[in-house]
Amino acid sequence: MFAAVDLGSNSFRLHIGEPAGGRMHIVRTARDPIRLAAGLDSDNMLSDAAMRSAIRCLEDFRRILDEYRLDAVRVVATNTMRVAKNADVLLPLTEQAIGHPIEIISGEEEGRLIYMGVARAIERPDERRLVVDIGGGSTEVIAGTGAEIQLVESFGIGTQPQTRAYFADGRITARNFDAAVTAARARFEDAAAAYQAQGWDAAYGSSGTMRAISEVIARNAIGDGAVSQASLHALRDILLELGHVEAFNMPGVKRERVPVMVGGLTVLIGAMQELKVERLQAINAGLRLGVLSDLELRANRRDRRDAAIRAFMGRFRVDTQRALRTAGIATLLYERLQPQADNHHHYLAWSAMLHETGLAISMSGAHKHGAYIVEHADLGGFTTREQRMLATFVLGQKGNLRKIREALVEPDLARAVLALRLAVVLMHARADNDLDGLRLRMKGRIEIDLPRELLARHPTLAPWFEKEECFWGDVGIGFQVR
Repeated sequence: MFAAVDLGSNSFRLHIGEPAGGRMHIVRTARDPIRLAAGLDSDNMLSDAAMRSAIRCLEDFRRILDEYRLDAVRVVATNTMRVAKNADVLLPLTEQAIGHPIEIISGEEEGRLIYMGVARAIERPDERRLVVDIGGGSTEVIAGTGAEIQLVESFGIGTQPQTRAYFADGRITARNFDAAVTAARARFEDAAAAYQAQGWDAAYGSSGTMRAISEVIARNAIGDGAVSQASLHALRDILLELGHVEAFNMPGVKRERVPVMVGGLTVLIGAMQELKVERLQAINAGLRLGVLSDLELRANRRDRRDAAIRAFMGRFRVDTQRALRTAGIATLLYERLQPQADNHHHYLAWSAMLHETGLAISMSGAHKHGAYIVEHADLGGFTTREQRMLATFVLGQKGNLRKIREALVEPDLARAVLALRLAVVLMHARADNDLDGLRLRMKGRIEIDLPRELLARHPTLAPWFEKEECFWGDVGIGFQVR
């Protein structure tokens, strides 16, 4: 049983799901419309009241989570936490409230997870589809076929900024509505051709705002009753005739959500016009189902992060054979160091696969270039913290260790850094197939025992080990080769 918690810009939501028979059965849900994005001021600072609401909500969610025996919990935060300048203040408080790490995911990762959720719900492996998710602070647009994603992008436009910019006083006029639609179109116009080139058999809307618009249209027989451009413009005309959000009293949407719906409607019209989508289907699937599906994949050892690493290697033309060999050696050496836990095996192997990424820029300082790329690139499935860890390994693969001194405080992480550095040394010295007699320990100090014949067969090892002794000594860790 898994749990997904989505800290969205409009609402915080919780899903608890249990996989059975190839489907994810949702056994518990919770929602709190705290409107986090509304708590941002003009400088993108969250108000104290907004932060208190977030903490209170997550304390409530924690009580729900504690009622279940869960295999894994993943908490993701989206656009508002991405842009809030004081998110670093709120993050530790919310993590303490819910009792789990919180991942502030990129817009592209949000889009991938949304698409995973839609693909899981639809299960049509050959269908080419377009997915549009209009959130409180951003809109994700994803094109794919079956479970495979071809194009994903996050656009910095959502219901809250649209409502705040064009309908702050609640009045709805043709002038401000059409200006809002034009602003939305401008956000999507540069990317429209790329999405149209992909083509699609069906288009889906996956957000709560999308479902609210669909519900209002269907229940009130507006236009043709579907989420089509004709129906959306018919809904627009109704809103213009009413003239104010407080005058809207139709079934399908709660009164407090009307301003959000109006802002979302302008985004949806703009997106559909630019992407040339005539109609789409609202679907009750998206980010949370995607998170649950991703947790299930990891539990079944089908981690999509592996695929992301392979794709990344291809993008930067990494020598696959060298990367695989380095990863194999590093993993072997790490096991010989007998780590206390199993927290770093995957990250060590992944960073070894990426350790030569920086060569795409320059041979000089390649480890520094590589670390920057790995930390800041779009790596599907990885959190910001995970990419920082990978970058730490890539940066620490060679040269002085002062630059990662703080990371070496954790014993197992220091062992993993040592394993990667030695793997790189052995590759350089072409001794990677000659490890049978090599023994190593790291308990307070590093001790390496190796056959004298190994140094004779690979004479460049000796100067490499001499450099390592200096580098480790600089950070207060003894290094001895016998």
